[in-house]
Amino acid sequence: MKKIQGSIFMLCIFFFVSVATASLSRDHNSFQTTPKFVFKPDGKNVFNNLLNAKDFQNYPAILKDTNINKARLAAVLSVEGALYAGSIATLSMAWYNNYQQTSFHFFNDLNDWMLMDKMGHLTASYYIGRIGYSTLRWSGVNETKSIWYGGFLGSLYLLNVEVLDGFSEKWGFSISDFATNTIGSFMFIGQQLGWHEQRFIMKFSFHPTDYAQYRPDLLGSNFSEQILKDYNGQTAWLSGNISSFLPKKSKFPKWINIAFGYGAEGMLGGTTNPSEYKGNHLPEFKRYHKFLLTADIDFTRIPTKSKALKAIFTVLNFIKIPFPAIEFNTNSGKNIELHPFYF
Repeated sequence: MKKIQGSIFMLCIFFFVSVATASLSRDHNSFQTTPKFVFKPDGKNVFNNLLNAKDFQNYPAILKDTNINKARLAAVLSVEGALYAGSIATLSMAWYNNYQQTSFHFFNDLNDWMLMDKMGHLTASYYIGRIGYSTLRWSGVNETKSIWYGGFLGSLYLLNVEVLDGFSEKWGFSISDFATNTIGSFMFIGQQLGWHEQRFIMKFSFHPTDYAQYRPDLLGSNFSEQILKDYNGQTAWLSGNISSFLPKKSKFPKWINIAFGYGAEGMLGGTTNPSEYKGNHLPEFKRYHKFLLTADIDFTRIPTKSKALKAIFTVLNFIKIPFPAIEFNTNSGKNIELHPFYF
């Protein structure tokens, strides 16, 4: 759990840096920027098309790009480097120093928190990669290099956290965390290479639950802690834009999405629920998965010429707005539920 808290901390910082730089940019403030190089798959062998792309051959260093704004790039690399070093140092001093260090080893936590921890890793990696791309485009780096260098930023950052875990006696290097981090990066990279826009984006929502009261040390003792710690109230969303798949002449609103959510409830522990906490008996809760279907809004597709509104919409787009939803779950007796508003 502590790992994804560090990731969310880093994600929030990167996110607001991106908003600030995007609001200052005129030419590279959109994820739908039309690049000089356009990737056109023939539908037969997409991978070969990618490898043979003119802009990908003889891959040069970023700094050899002739259109780069060196002052902006220096600022971006300096800020990202400082945030990286600062966050890793903070994690080392505030967390890892409290536990004994050992030789490098692996740790299987795939079943912890019913995959909710993995959803957090995927989301953090996706957004850090998206921000890495955005800041490089703002700096004048071309589309393809920004996709690859920026898109892998989340995986590279979180890889360092996994390595630190690998030397900690209490944890270890998690293959499943590494895999979901990589999936998050490729979720951004694949869409940007194929469509030059993000038709599917990750979103987050949270609602307070009754579970935290039973283990406040683990699930949070107040609302701000519970947002990060109580996986029972978290939902990870994959929000897809409908108009992106319709003909360009379609009058269907470009900002309306359909969202698929995943969550889990009944968790008082990582893999199993304890029977007592500090000598007090705990009630029994059935642990179950939840799958949700609902409408959503892509705020970044709402037309506006205001840079301030664009920045606000960028921040809001991380949050899943409440809408009526249908829930399918594995809780016996209540497999389908309708919610007037689900958050």
